[in-house]
Amino acid sequence: METKNTSKPTPKKALGPWIAAGKCLCPQCRTGKMFKYPAWNWFKAYDMHQDCSVCGLHFEVEPGFFWGAMYISYAFGVAISVVAGTITAVMLQDPDLWVYIVAVITPLILLSPQSMRYSRVLMLYLFGGISFRG
Repeated sequence: METKNTSKPTPKKALGPWIAAGKCLCPQCRTGKMFKYPAWNWFKAYDMHQDCSVCGLHFEVEPGFFWGAMYISYAFGVAISVVAGTITAVMLQDPDLWVYIVAVITPLILLSPQSMRYSRVLMLYLFGGISFRG
C-alpha cells in the first residue's frame, strides 16, 4: 500500500537581519536584492531597485530618505581612515606625511562603493521602520 506525503513543504529558513543586511537584501522579505549590480561594478554600483522584486516593498520609504545615509557613510569613512592610519603607523613605524595621505586616501576611494551601499542598507534596516514579514 502506497502512502502519500500530505505534509506541507517546509519554508526556507529566513536569514537573520545582519546576514540579510550584509548581503544587501530587502529588510521586509530578506530575499529580494536591493541593488541592480554588484559592488565591484564601479559605474553602476549605486543603482538601486525602486521596489523589491519579491515582496514589492518600495525602498525609498519617504522622499529624500537616503540623505540620512550620508551620516552613516561619514562614520564608515572615519573608521576606514583611522584603521588605515593606525596600520600605516604600526607597520611602517611612523613614516612621512605623504605616506599617511596615500595610505588613507587609497582605501577610502577603493571602498567608496561598499561604503555607500552599506550606509543605505543600514539606514533602511535601522531607521526605515520596516518589520520582517517572512
